[in-house]
Amino acid sequence: MFLFNAMMVGLKEIWANKFRSLLTMLGIVLGVSSLVAMSAVTKGMENAMKESLVAMGGLDKVLTEEREIPAEQKHLADQAPGRTIRDVRALKASAPLLRLISPEMSLRRAYLTLGSKTTTPSELVGVWPAVLAMNMHVLEHGRFFNDLDEELANPVIVIGTGIRDALFGTPDQTGGEPVIPIGQIISLNGQSFTIVGMFQHYEGEQDKKMREEMERRRKEAVAQGGVQRARGWGGGRRGGVFWMKNNTAYIPLNTMMLRVRAASVRESAAGDQLTDIDVKVASLDKIDAALQQAKNVMMITHNGVEDFGFSTQERAVEDINTRIKSARRSGGIISGIALLVGGIGIMNIMLASITERIREIGIRKAIGATPLAVFLQVLIESVVISVLGGVLGIFASYGFVEILGRLTPSQTTPQVTAQSLFLAFCFSVGLGILAGFIPAVKASRLDPIQALRYD
Repeated sequence: MFLFNAMMVGLKEIWANKFRSLLTMLGIVLGVSSLVAMSAVTKGMENAMKESLVAMGGLDKVLTEEREIPAEQKHLADQAPGRTIRDVRALKASAPLLRLISPEMSLRRAYLTLGSKTTTPSELVGVWPAVLAMNMHVLEHGRFFNDLDEELANPVIVIGTGIRDALFGTPDQTGGEPVIPIGQIISLNGQSFTIVGMFQHYEGEQDKKMREEMERRRKEAVAQGGVQRARGWGGGRRGGVFWMKNNTAYIPLNTMMLRVRAASVRESAAGDQLTDIDVKVASLDKIDAALQQAKNVMMITHNGVEDFGFSTQERAVEDINTRIKSARRSGGIISGIALLVGGIGIMNIMLASITERIREIGIRKAIGATPLAVFLQVLIESVVISVLGGVLGIFASYGFVEILGRLTPSQTTPQVTAQSLFLAFCFSVGLGILAGFIPAVKASRLDPIQALRYD
């Protein structure tokens, strides 16, 4: 009952000095909203980075990289063959801890042309079908290459939706549904290739929500008799992982080697040199053993010259964790300063309030109020201010996050979490307790005789 009465007195005191109390709470509001907003931004960054990591192939993917020959082996440089098909065949035959091996042979300058339209893919690569599982590609239309395409070096190509949109037009340009270009013939650096397959459209979670919202609005406009306009899939951020996947083009590895590279003056000297050899380990628990096994095999095919190395996705995970920790630390410091300023404001206003109410406190103590009762009364008033500031700060944080969401790329759209809301509210309450402690102690120690004489 006492706590309820103390809270009601605190609310009446706040209402009696509305403008002053609002200014006092403003520091808490800004501190809480900045803490929630910073947490939402870092959560959005984390989600985008993890989405990208999955889109790149997952944690079990390992890249075989070309590296500088160690100093002690410099005299063997002319014996280093580089990464070739021989490595791939050796790994398939002698490295059972690897469950998937995907060779890649890319073209540095590739131009895809249809009529007067030309586009440059993010990557034009000669591959085996293993690349689908390696890079987590999904065919939506048509088919992928088969053994016959590889053996005969057939001029066939599989493209992403970004390439489709660039060459055949987006839905708003074609005046209808998206084009399915299976069977169409396009030019690759002057050579004719038949499109036999097209991947699904790749997008992040936030891009998907935005697209679905636009589609919903379009349908509503059509239902109300408006003009139907489809804006296409969109490509996501240029240079992002999803944009790159949507602008990828694959051809058979043998086709790349015998038709495309052989016809290029720049590339013909590369012979059967591979651009990449990507592998997936059978088990993440045995990744070290799998990489050691792969190294042993490739040391044989490379004549004992260690001109290669392995790059795991664990590095990407460590990089994500480091960035997120740094962002959270920086955001926490900034938000902490804002909350500290708010706490100082509460302490200042409570000290001023006690000075104004010295005679009132003296009367209460004279008629029997204990120092503990006075202490709790002042402390509860401080907590009431901080709680109201915390609640207002939580509502304000949604506005901040909405503004940040419109300013940041869609893949990193801030996301408010229940944990950040709870943490920010607890901080505001704790700060109210700390800010009200000194004024409450000062009020409880007032001598009633001196207080009654105060003018």
